[in-house]
Amino acid sequence: MDNTVNLAHAGATDGTPFLKRLLRMRETGLIVIILMLFLIMSLASPYFLTWANMRAMSMAFAVDGLLVIGMTILLISGGIDLSVGSVTALAMVIAGWLFLSGIDPWVASAMAIALCTGIGAFMGFFVTKVGLHHFIVSLAIMVIARGACLLFTGGRPLGLYTLPPEFKFIGQGTIGPIPIVIVIFVVFVIAFDFMLRRTTMFRKVFYTGSNEKAAAYSGIRTKKVFFLTTTLCSTLCGIAGIIYMARFGSAQPTFGLGLELTIIAAAVIGGASLNGGSGSILGAILGVILLSLVSSSLALLDVSVYWQDIIRGSILLAAVTIDHYLNKRRG
Repeated sequence: MDNTVNLAHAGATDGTPFLKRLLRMRETGLIVIILMLFLIMSLASPYFLTWANMRAMSMAFAVDGLLVIGMTILLISGGIDLSVGSVTALAMVIAGWLFLSGIDPWVASAMAIALCTGIGAFMGFFVTKVGLHHFIVSLAIMVIARGACLLFTGGRPLGLYTLPPEFKFIGQGTIGPIPIVIVIFVVFVIAFDFMLRRTTMFRKVFYTGSNEKAAAYSGIRTKKVFFLTTTLCSTLCGIAGIIYMARFGSAQPTFGLGLELTIIAAAVIGGASLNGGSGSILGAILGVILLSLVSSSLALLDVSVYWQDIIRGSILLAAVTIDHYLNKRRG
């Protein structure tokens, strides 16, 4: 393992000029695309660069960004989670239902997040102990969690109009002109980006995703890595669900339908491989910013919602195709 780490450092500090290495980075290409799209939309729509649109767009990708962090780490380890949309909705529904039952909203939220952590641990158990694939387990949980949302609400949204202002602050408040949602998002991004790049614990995630058998032979407890990354992803879904609930003041049982595709697409666009072993938090966040920018642009240009789905699906297909091509080149 030490040799692998040394080789990685050697590759990062070889004689290649800094500018050339910068141009090779996937993140650089994404930044260029985002800036170009900003320029085009600023000319195409007078409403694009308004404060209201920038604020709405940034708040949307900020909360989705929490889900992308968890998905990226899970993809790097070699797993995948199709249940993120349903589990996020379940966190909203459970916290809202408990609040309407008379429980303090902070306690209700903590219980909902704990439930989501338990769901992640439950999936991790079936992956590591029973031996099922992440895809099958998360697909089953996606259906179960969505059914639970409908069961607790009777298929109707829960109106949470009596939520206290201090609770709504986490979803609607600002620090100066900056929404508190953005502050929370930035803190999570910095923390997880640092841990993924610098800590031994998260380096094991890369080793496991790159070659599970080799990682196991080198002493890494790969099943523990799968269990923890699966649990982390669901926990972040719970946190995102609570922020969404505070932001909208309601719990929607149908919230997050198709969200898992957006989150996976953002992570893959940002460089996370579906085969595991590669990815970065910065790249994934740029991916979710790009998708949020595309969605906002389509809405401002009054593109039919049906065409929006087709375009988003096409972006996902393109991202997976590029990922497949890059993996073949590495091979």
